[in-house]
Amino acid sequence: MTEEAVTSHSLTPVQRALRSCLHLMMAALLALAVVRAVADHTADAPAVLAAAVALCALYVTGHRLPRLRTSTGAAALWLAALALVWLVLLALTPDGVWVAFPLFFVQLHLLPLRGALPAVAATTLAAVAGFGWHTHTLSVGTVLGPALGAAVAVAVVLGYEALYRESEQRRRLIEELTAARSELAAAEHAAGVLAERERLAREIHDTLAQGLSSIQLLLRAAERALPQRPGTALGHVRQARTAAVGNLAEARRFVRALSPPDLAAGSLPAALERLCATTARTSGLAVHCQVSGAPTALPTGHEVALLRIAQSALANTVRHAGAGRAELTLSYMDTEVALDVVDDGAGFVPAELPAPGSAAARGTGFGLAAMRARARALQGTLVVESAPGEGTAVAVTLPCPATASVPAPSAPAPARDAAPEAAS
Repeated sequence: MTEEAVTSHSLTPVQRALRSCLHLMMAALLALAVVRAVADHTADAPAVLAAAVALCALYVTGHRLPRLRTSTGAAALWLAALALVWLVLLALTPDGVWVAFPLFFVQLHLLPLRGALPAVAATTLAAVAGFGWHTHTLSVGTVLGPALGAAVAVAVVLGYEALYRESEQRRRLIEELTAARSELAAAEHAAGVLAERERLAREIHDTLAQGLSSIQLLLRAAERALPQRPGTALGHVRQARTAAVGNLAEARRFVRALSPPDLAAGSLPAALERLCATTARTSGLAVHCQVSGAPTALPTGHEVALLRIAQSALANTVRHAGAGRAELTLSYMDTEVALDVVDDGAGFVPAELPAPGSAAARGTGFGLAAMRARARALQGTLVVESAPGEGTAVAVTLPCPATASVPAPSAPAPARDAAPEAAS
């Protein structure tokens, strides 16, 4: 492979250690050649020293040139010069054959594989020929020594390359997984924020907004009754105050994340009874509530959804339908619970309703969308059937296996209790 085409500050600790070992090996083998030449008192000792110093200087200079790590041509020229000086050293002393081993690594690191292998082979042949020339013999050991050194160098470098590629692939995979995890976390966070925003919008629409609309209607009725009917006006004001107290309780429930006050005080059938009774008393609409089947304990989420859907449906009836009577039916079945709200009002064409938030909606249209969202969140269904002059039926079905039975409420009677909620 080519020498790491990166600056030294970006090398990994393993790469720095390998490079340092290569430098130390080159220095040690050159020193060995010089020391042996001096110790043997050969006549070529000064020339050996000069060749070793020149080779060392050329080696150090090359490793300080960044261009050698980015240009194959420059690396080839430097390696050729290094080989020439090494051949001089090899001609002067047989100990120069050992320097071939670090040269193998330098060649394999600086040149592409297709160029490095011929260079290693040529260096091996030169080492064998040089050592044989000095010893005047060519034995098996003379050939196998440099050949095995070259084979070991090639195997080490190729093995390191394979490990490095695998390490890089794992690093990139980890980076991709980390990035994907971050994106997923951001997407989940955004989805959670959106879901919580939608939940709060439904809660506010089904409670505070409708309660405030009820208060507004009651205060308008009180205003119309004054000054001719002060008693009637006082009754409307008291009902408005009761509705305000209920809305304050709902606001506090939002802050504390509690269940609706009506559910906290009793069962779902009882809460629906109170809702129908209050709607009947404050709006003049005849509202009848009945329960079908054996009442069972439902998860809190199901009870809250059914109560809110009933509030929204009755509020729509009061505000938009112009109805004289409404029927609310809660049905417990083996694996489902259903709520039906039917009125005899003016009716409408469901397909022609403007989209919530559009200019044509004029601030309305959120009620049905909120009811559908509540049912969908619990894997349930909501169906609206209506036609002009034929009234409206809202039916919601939630999957919920029966659990423990709960006491049934008192026999249903025409209802008379809970604040009318303003419709969507």
